[in-house]
Amino acid sequence: FFFRHIATSPLSSNATMSDDAFYLRYYVGHKDGDFGGVEYMEIELCPNGRLRYANSARYKNAGIIRKETFVSPGVLDQARRIIEESGIVEVDPSSWPQATDRKQELEIKMGKTHKTLACAEIGSLLDVQKSADPEGLKNFYYLTQDLKTFVFSLVSLHFRIRPLG
Repeated sequence: FFFRHIATSPLSSNATMSDDAFYLRYYVGHKDGDFGGVEYMEIELCPNGRLRYANSARYKNAGIIRKETFVSPGVLDQARRIIEESGIVEVDPSSWPQATDRKQELEIKMGKTHKTLACAEIGSLLDVQKSADPEGLKNFYYLTQDLKTFVFSLVSLHFRIRPLG
């Protein structure tokens, strides 16, 4: 399976990143002026295989959903491949819409490369097309959609499917 039980972490939580280590964090959120809170979604994938997902929404008083587990090295390799093939580390976000109360952040560490990309929350591809850098922002938009789908699939598989027997 893709996941290992949390109690059997392959590395200690204070392990240092090696030259080929991979780390990913994605955050999207905004301050909710009507209800005085923050709604957000955050995904973190650590070099030791720890996958964290958090979602805070005020919709129907849902509260905060938190899921945490460990994934196999193969899953880490696949996430790294998605990032590498996207070419996002070559993108310059300087002309992207500036983050205010509604923002997105993508932090990537791959070996010695460390890149943080931030921009205003993207509502649709129309927002992307209207930006000063539609190609770079489109790359970011599709990459974040792919990463969310990847993580949602992993979380769904791990926490909802029960083995037979």
